Amino acid sequence: MKTLAVLVLCSLAVVCLTSDASTGSQPADNPAQKGLFVEREQASAVVRQKRAAGELTLTQLESLREVCEANLACEDMMDTQGIIAAYTAYYGPIPY
Repeated sequence: MKTLAVLVLCSLAVVCLTSDASTGSQPADNPAQKGLFVEREQASAVVRQKRAAGELTLTQLESLREVCEANLACEDMMDTQGIIAAYTAYYGPIPY
């Protein structure tokens, strides 16, 4: 069993050493050298893109309803104008 473990470790070391040698002679077209990473402002702009408006699930609507029921004015508005209008009026945009 020890022999097998030593053989596996040796073969792993050989593979690592030969792969490092082959990657060292790559041309400058490597994406990591050109700038794979973007600036923080650009990344945050990509992340903040709004999702397409879709229907809320029953679980999401129930969650909004529970939050709105804690405020009496929001609850009254919810009964007359709907849960989405009441939630956005009192708590801002819907988080999902």
